[in-house]
Amino acid sequence: MTNSRVLVTGGAGFIGSHLCDALIERGHHVVCIDNLLTGKMENIDHLMDEPRFTFMKEDLRDISACHEAVKECEIVLHQAALGSVPRSISDPISTNEINITGSLNILVAARDAGVSRFIYAASSSTYGDSASLPKVEDVIGKPLSPYAITKYVNELYAAVFSDLYGMKTIGLRYFNVFGPRQDPDGAYAAVIPRFVKELIQHKSPQIFGDGEQSRDFTYIENVVHANLQCMKVENEEAFNQVYNVACGEKTTLNELFQTLKKELVEFDSEITGIDSVHVEPRIGDVRHSLASIEKGAALLEYHPDISPMVGIKKAIDWYWNNLR
Repeated sequence: MTNSRVLVTGGAGFIGSHLCDALIERGHHVVCIDNLLTGKMENIDHLMDEPRFTFMKEDLRDISACHEAVKECEIVLHQAALGSVPRSISDPISTNEINITGSLNILVAARDAGVSRFIYAASSSTYGDSASLPKVEDVIGKPLSPYAITKYVNELYAAVFSDLYGMKTIGLRYFNVFGPRQDPDGAYAAVIPRFVKELIQHKSPQIFGDGEQSRDFTYIENVVHANLQCMKVENEEAFNQVYNVACGEKTTLNELFQTLKKELVEFDSEITGIDSVHVEPRIGDVRHSLASIEKGAALLEYHPDISPMVGIKKAIDWYWNNLR
């Protein structure tokens, strides 16, 4: 699909802004809606003079704003959410309002506008306490946090809207996405930018628990690739499904720390002597996360080109130039 009008919710955020860039580069018209609660104007400032880019500072909890944003759009890439498991534990009400009410509002607006396909950010947190590895889309456990509940409810609503209204929906369960523009600050920062910033500042990063918990770290370019594949796929079997978006590789937090430290030593030899500090495990965290990406490969032709190690090198280059 070329020259489409695409709505990106949460478009000033980490993932959303990269999607906006990719869509503009490919000739699409982009409407970006973001309340800037966690998104940042600096992520999209370079697009503000682009004639094919429209920014709306609005909140998805406002149904009228959703209707306005989706006007004449053919595709929705719904990325807006209040992320973070710990934040959802401390503030479940806001997480529910933004992630469930906001998502329902944009679904209703997309239905009413006759949007051709609705592609939304799901989450690996949906797997909950399921111990099976690798994670396969049809096998999930009990959610371990309010955030996980909200992301699963998004999937349920998308399925119901597909069944009742004939909408073409695709959910993408992101696994630990990282890369340039990811915010390293605040209590709920993702682990990679937080570790990198603390090492650059010669601080000892905190690792919750023994550090042997593992994650399937996924570089941002792979996430962009997955969304673009969803936009152009024509196989009817691919719709009204959810897919893992990951690399299919498992990395422990201890391994991650050593890798980041090794890469940063190339920029600053003093980082050699910095060690991590282990603290109490964090409630609501999944112990192990590793994705099967076979379904995405078969139905979406999703093939992640950037390995976690290559992605880390690219991300560190960006952080070194932007965090010091």
